[in-house]
Amino acid sequence: MTEAIFDDPPPAVGAIVVGNFPLSSGEWIPAHRHSHHQVAWTRSGVLSVAVDDSYWILPPTRALWLPAGVVHRTGATRDAVLCGLYLEPARCHIDWTEPTPVAVDGLLAHLIGYLNRPGLADDARLRAEAVVLDLLRPLPITPIDVPVPTDPRVLAVTGALLADPADPRSLEAHARAVGVSRRTLTRLFVQDTGMSFDRWRGHMRLRAALPMLAEGQPVSRVAHAVGYATPSAFLAAFRRTVGTSPMRYLNGDRPHA
Repeated sequence: MTEAIFDDPPPAVGAIVVGNFPLSSGEWIPAHRHSHHQVAWTRSGVLSVAVDDSYWILPPTRALWLPAGVVHRTGATRDAVLCGLYLEPARCHIDWTEPTPVAVDGLLAHLIGYLNRPGLADDARLRAEAVVLDLLRPLPITPIDVPVPTDPRVLAVTGALLADPADPRSLEAHARAVGVSRRTLTRLFVQDTGMSFDRWRGHMRLRAALPMLAEGQPVSRVAHAVGYATPSAFLAAFRRTVGTSPMRYLNGDRPHA
């Protein structure tokens, strides 16, 4: 995919410019980067942001800080409006160097809308921006990585699993399907993705589940759709991998110590 650099946002009185970009369900903005820091958020719907193999799901309760220069793709799992806050690095005291999720509560959501008002007085804008910057606090939750392989045999297996996360076939069955031994496919998976087959499939299933959960589908239905026999098995796998429950992950809650 061709990398692009979006135009700089227009000059502003303060450090923040707000932009809104409607996205249809399944639509993705191609890989790009900005000269400004960006906070990606949606007031409704569900956004997805991909940076290399890392992938964040963003319901209205969370946003993602993207440092200036980081190449990323942004999409929607259902109709949404990407609300981008663009922060001039030289005028922003936040210097996080990695993509960082932040919680969005009612106050922050209100202030984002307030800054998007036309004709807002300069002094009011500067006061609101200071509060927004104070409210951007990182969440200690990591994305669910699903590395993309390059070996055609591994790629064929991962493609089948992505098409049907609930595919119940064993590693041995997948190996037969691509014409290699179980031992060879085991080695290729680790060599190409840095993960075992079981770990890669587990991460893929959890990532596939997040948009459905963010849209409010029942855990029982989601668990079955991504290949878990019971909701409790799915919840245990999620907590083991991510360190918290799906609802806490999506709602932006900090996990218990």
